[in-house]
Amino acid sequence: MADSIEKTRDQVWQIVNAIPCGQVCTYGQVANLAGMPQQSRLVGRILARLPKGTRLPWHRVINSQGKLSNPNPERQRERLEKEGVIFINGQISLKTYRWDP
Repeated sequence: MADSIEKTRDQVWQIVNAIPCGQVCTYGQVANLAGMPQQSRLVGRILARLPKGTRLPWHRVINSQGKLSNPNPERQRERLEKEGVIFINGQISLKTYRWDP
């Protein structure tokens, strides 16, 4: 069981790590890419438990409405804006910025 949890976590980390600078992915999209459709909340829980000081670009994962669902939205927004992502009325255009691997 623990091996399965670690494998799932590692898959999510690999997918998030592959999201290019200046692009975003939804929690559901990460779940689909990891082969676990309908598990977007699990993706959120995995990202919420990242080790302190991680270099994984967690800030590139947003909700399906193009909004930030992170407990620290200011920090996430700042990182995305540094990468050139533009917010309009607090939202990111998925049509413009969604990663399509």
